[in-house]
Amino acid sequence: MELAAPQAAPAAAPAPRAFTNLSFALKVVLAAALVALADGLFFFQRIGATAGLFAVLLLLALILVHPTLRRSRPALVALALALTFAAALADDPSLIAAGLFWGAASLAAMLARSKGFDDAWRWTLCLFAHAVRSLLGPLPELGALGGARRRRRGALGIAARLPLLVLPLIGSLVFGALFAAANPLISDALSRLTLPALMTGFSITRLAFWFAAGFPLWALFRPRLPAIHRGRDGPERSFALPGASAPSVTLSLLAFNALFAVQNGLDLAFLWSGAPLPDRMTLAQYAHRGAYPLIATALLAGLFVLATLRPGSPLAASASIRRLVYAWIAQNVLLVASTALRTLDYIEAYSLTRLRIAAFVWMALVAVGLLLICWRIARGRSGAWLINANALAALAALSACAFVDLGAVAARWNVGHAREVGGRGAALDLCYLQQLGPSALLSLVELESRPLPPATRDRAAWVRNLILDDLEPAQSDWRGWTWRNARRLGEAHRLAAERRLPRAAAERRPCGGATLPTLTATTER
Repeated sequence: MELAAPQAAPAAAPAPRAFTNLSFALKVVLAAALVALADGLFFFQRIGATAGLFAVLLLLALILVHPTLRRSRPALVALALALTFAAALADDPSLIAAGLFWGAASLAAMLARSKGFDDAWRWTLCLFAHAVRSLLGPLPELGALGGARRRRRGALGIAARLPLLVLPLIGSLVFGALFAAANPLISDALSRLTLPALMTGFSITRLAFWFAAGFPLWALFRPRLPAIHRGRDGPERSFALPGASAPSVTLSLLAFNALFAVQNGLDLAFLWSGAPLPDRMTLAQYAHRGAYPLIATALLAGLFVLATLRPGSPLAASASIRRLVYAWIAQNVLLVASTALRTLDYIEAYSLTRLRIAAFVWMALVAVGLLLICWRIARGRSGAWLINANALAALAALSACAFVDLGAVAARWNVGHAREVGGRGAALDLCYLQQLGPSALLSLVELESRPLPPATRDRAAWVRNLILDDLEPAQSDWRGWTWRNARRLGEAHRLAAERRLPRAAAERRPCGGATLPTLTATTER
């Protein structure tokens, strides 16, 4: 009887190459070093120019782990943008600067692995997918490694089962930290646990911080282009509104133009010409009531035009429809201008805030978007062009907000137009200036230099000294030191010395209370 030849044992699946080469080891070492640096700089510490230092070191590490980045022109452009926002973080850290930096750095890492930048919509989706993956860090790769080891060694063995513990262990630690923060009984029980001497300083909170810092770093060092990037139906994908025929669109545009003419006519009559309003209605009520609905109206108008007049469609080819669209968009731009005027009138009655400055920026972006829609129809531009142009305008606006101190702008305007100094604005809100913190310091120095009632002067001095009581210790701490606050503090000290303004320890009391806050232990500087 002929014996069957023995079958060869199946070959063991090789371990993922990414886990064995020197590039992977370099990424692990740099990620660990950056997490340790973040722990020393930011864990329960003031955040100052150290944020910019950390951002620059992160970009250097990114260049080391992605050699192809230096050969990709789009990636180098994104890297230059990230370096610009790192400078903003060094000057004065903010959430806007941090978000723009992280987006630019992530874009640079992904562009180094792609053929180039095509359209902003697709890359926005890629950045969103990258942000979601940043929450998982190396967990997907550890799962893949565990699968490879199980195929190589079989289902038996403790070593093959270890990767199964990674996700439940990390998840339990993260959720345990959240429960400890939410439940005082759990946090008290954890605080009573004693750790060995080598573990002094370790805590669940610190471990959560390490994961929060390490996971996004790992996703940045090992980015993955999602399937969205390979698609080609993003901005060019079109849809048709039900019943959007040439006659219906023409009638709609005629009706919309008539309605907008009524609204714009009322604005021209009352806002632009200064005509008196009807009884029992103030200008502030008229201005505030219509600001946000009118911006929503302009956005809906833009969406209607995008949905009905696509370049190359029969509707876009009609000269009469295009003229109606141009007239309607012109009315929308006038509507946005009237909304800005409404907001200015409201500010004159109730003062300027950072959110109201942001509203002006939003209105400007809406107006630019409407004009770009007109240009797209006139020139037959693609949807990708329109999205890229709007994304560029939004990036320019956000970049300006990252470098400009909106709080200082609001404080300067309020002090210069306050009723107490002879301006036409609202009464000065010193409590809001206190909330602005260092942003209002120079404006308060300027306010004290003007002729004021004694009570207002004392209260302005209290707010200024209270801000100094917080700012000076922060600037003496090398972690909390920032260039902008250094310039601001030096200028405030110089002006206060020139104008003989008192420097005193401010007694901390609630702003706006019945009793006037006082100063104690007055000392001249």
